[in-house]
Amino acid sequence: MTVDTFGQSVVTRSSETRRCIKAIVGASSGNLVEWFDFFVYSFCSIYFAHAFFPGGNTNTQLLNTAGGFATGFLMRPIGGWMFGRIADRYGRRHSMIVSVLMMCTGSLVIALLPTYASIGTAAPVLLLVARCFQGLSVGGEYGTSATYMSEVTVAGRKGFFASFQYVTVITGQVAALLVVIVLQTMLTDQELRAWGWRVPFAIGAVAAVVSLYLRRSLEETSSTASRNREDAGTLRGLLMHKRALATVIGFTAGGSLAFYTFTTYMQKYLVNTAGMNAKSASTVMSLALVVFMLMQPLFGALSDRIGRRMSMILFGVLAATCTVPLMYALKSVSSPYAAFGWVMAALLIVSFYTSISGLIKAEMFPPEVRALGVGLSYAIANAIFGGSAEYVALWLKAVGIEPAFYWYVTALCVIAGVVAICMRDPSKEGYLRSGR
Repeated sequence: MTVDTFGQSVVTRSSETRRCIKAIVGASSGNLVEWFDFFVYSFCSIYFAHAFFPGGNTNTQLLNTAGGFATGFLMRPIGGWMFGRIADRYGRRHSMIVSVLMMCTGSLVIALLPTYASIGTAAPVLLLVARCFQGLSVGGEYGTSATYMSEVTVAGRKGFFASFQYVTVITGQVAALLVVIVLQTMLTDQELRAWGWRVPFAIGAVAAVVSLYLRRSLEETSSTASRNREDAGTLRGLLMHKRALATVIGFTAGGSLAFYTFTTYMQKYLVNTAGMNAKSASTVMSLALVVFMLMQPLFGALSDRIGRRMSMILFGVLAATCTVPLMYALKSVSSPYAAFGWVMAALLIVSFYTSISGLIKAEMFPPEVRALGVGLSYAIANAIFGGSAEYVALWLKAVGIEPAFYWYVTALCVIAGVVAICMRDPSKEGYLRSGR
């Protein structure tokens, strides 16, 4: 009897692919829920600000809720450290379950939280506490899910499969926006302010339960040996890899700033600077985000062919040379079609970074500090540069030097490009390839 080794290899590859897809769905489901819940707060704040901060005018109320949004960003480094340690010492699966439970708790609390009229100052305090829970959860989710997806993916197709992490980040943002739009269509403004704003948070809490169910069946990808190492999940162990840490922070700073500039801030830029009406700007950005989401697997697959380092170099060089011209073009745009074209040109460049963002970071660190290294370095750079993008842009516009923001983004992208040129190619020489 002969053995069809080719047939066996095809069956094995098919089985591996199915296992990988199942794992990616389970891991990325939590990522989608976490980002949905995180962005819902921003999109719904106009409707619940008065319920928790009744004093002052509308601007003051929105400023207070914006403080809650900023708190979520500030909690991310703590979440990156806390959940990175859990993932490296107790397992990726355990960390992902705890993070989605924490996000579920935060969303459920906000959905059911009594207003200032019912419990006084306890209402905004509890809102802030719930927001801290969400910030910790999102801060920990990125590093752990990026690590898990990098370890579970099929060799030779890691870029393609790992790109679904940013697919779910964008999907969460788009889903949050669509839920709000549906509610705006179905409910009156008075109903939205009275109780409608609670619905998206309740949806997020339910979705988190579904993600929890999916994640409970995931395989653990870290080994007992790596988890039992003395320096596993410790800052001492992480600091033994200072070059990798500095490299990740360096290209994350530029990548995160570019991402937030051309996604979350761009809608305000089209309205405040280009003079486009709010409805047209919302439509342009909604369509752009959907296309951007669909592009991620294509750019991830491209990185499997040209290498992660080359993808990062292309991002750094193109972003550094094109950001200023693109921002000036968008500043003077009048047609929504032209605006969509220029925004998509920018997002094409950003896709070289976002499609492999989590994977390239994971490939820089050994397994015993991988989740901590990815989560903490990302959270620090993202909180400082990504989270502040909108504030810096609006402040520079307010003081009359808006073009300085274009050059600020360019400078950070230059740094990202230089870091990418100087780094080794982790997809060819990294820990994930060598099995260390």
